[in-house]
Amino acid sequence: MFRTRASLATLLVASVLAGCSTGGSSGGSSSAPAAPADNHGRCEASGADFTIGKPASPALLEQARKASGSQMARILTPHDVITLEYRSERLNLNVDDKGVVTRVNCG
Repeated sequence: MFRTRASLATLLVASVLAGCSTGGSSGGSSSAPAAPADNHGRCEASGADFTIGKPASPALLEQARKASGSQMARILTPHDVITLEYRSERLNLNVDDKGVVTRVNCG
């Protein structure tokens, strides 16, 4: 009797946990652009080095994102408050006070 209840309880817990798992896609459309297959969406900052010395703009940011293989990109000004989380699929274009790109890195 105890084994039957324990087995049923284990099965119930496993079923509940399986319903809570996060895996695969939800079937909806993804807003993230497709990245090159060779780097799996990870950022390669060296691909965006051509931006250094140029004025930052949305068009330049998109070109740099595509060239680096990143899924997302952002422009960081000297006074921006940023989090310390590292995201391997994100490209950062660091600009000076005049809006000129001074550094390219991932994170």
